[in-house]
Amino acid sequence: MELLNDINWALVTPLIVLQLILMVFALVSCAKQEETNGPKLMWVLIIIFVNLIGPILYFLLGRKNG
Repeated sequence: MELLNDINWALVTPLIVLQLILMVFALVSCAKQEETNGPKLMWVLIIIFVNLIGPILYFLLGRKNG
C-alpha cells in the first residue's frame, strides 16, 4: 500500500485522462467506420487493452480511407 502513497498523482493523472480520451475517440471512430483494416473486434480489443498505444495504432493503421 505504500506504493500507492508514493505515486505522484499530479504526473499520473494527465496520462490517465489522455488515455481515456484517446480510447473513447478511437472506440467511437471504430464503431462509425464501415470497414477497418482487419476485424473490428480485434481493433476494439487493441484499443482497450494496449494502453495509450492501442488507440494510436488504430488511428494510424486500423482505419480504411476510401
